[in-house]
Formats: sequence, C-alpha cells, structure tokens
Amino acid sequence: MSQLTLFLLQYGFLLLLWIFVFVLIFALRADVFGGRVSKIPEPQASVTHPPADPSDPSAHTVAHGVAAPAAPATDTTATRILITAGPRQGLEIPLGSEPLTIGRSADSGLVIRDDYTSSHHARLVRYADQWMVQDLDSTNGTFHDGQRVSPNSPVAIRVGAPIKVGATTFELRK
Repeated sequence: MSQLTLFLLQYGFLLLLWIFVFVLIFALRADVFGGRVSKIPEPQASVTHPPADPSDPSAHTVAHGVAAPAAPATDTTATRILITAGPRQGLEIPLGSEPLTIGRSADSGLVIRDDYTSSHHARLVRYADQWMVQDLDSTNGTFHDGQRVSPNSPVAIRVGAPIKVGATTFELRK
C-alpha cells in the first residue's frame, strides 16, 4: 500500500472514532437532561347556545329517536395517587393542581428509582378539570390502561385505570 492510502485510512478511522464519541455524548446528554417537552394547548372557549324556549315543544324532544350525546365525563374528584405495584407499592401521594413530573431525577415530584425509568419519564397535568398523562419521550414508554402513551399527545386518565412507568404501576384514586 502506498503512503497516501495508509494516511487516508488512518485519518478516516480517527474521524469515525470521533463521530462515535460525539454520538455517545449526545445520547448520554439526552438521557441525563431529558428530551424536548411539548406543551399542552390551552382549552378553547366553548360555544354557548342560548337557552331553549320552554314554550317550544321541539326543544324537549329527541331528534329522530336518538338521544343527544352526553358531555364527556370530567374527573374532578381524583385527589391522590396510589402505587399498586413496584418498589414503592402502597405509597399514596396527594394530588394538588400543579403538574407532577415522574422519573428517576431527584427534582421529580414522584421519584421512581429503577432501571426502566428515565430521568424525566412522564408528567401528570391537570387540564380542563381532567388529569392527563404525557410521556416525556422516555426510552421504555408510559402505558395507560395497557395502551402506550404517545410523547406528543397527552391522554386523559380514568380514575382507577393502571398507569405503568418503568417497573411501577399506579392509579389515580378519589
């Protein structure tokens, strides 16, 4: 082999090693400091309808024999978190109105120290009288009632439905 070929191979290999080091550093940084967090949009003002005229007989009938859909149930009564499985099983935490971050980091509201939980794993947020769970782009994911929660779309939490973060399962209770 010529000297030029050996020179190019040596520096190509050195460049490849540096790229590997930078990729490793960025991966560790993302794990330690967490990823980007998307904000939940503010609720839009609801459309108000004028009150029905009590003398109008059509205001009291059901159209075509089909009842109007009920308004979605809001959960204003969840007041605590109960850990049902995992290392901290049996622990109860009162819920306020502030968001609650769940993860391995010491600055989380609910600290879960296991190998399957990210430093900032998930967040519980009160939104329009409903508790929502949002995955914070965790490695192993967050599950609500057996379904994986997408990092970009928070999911409304049902009271008593299991939420799994790492090796810990908890529920919102009244």
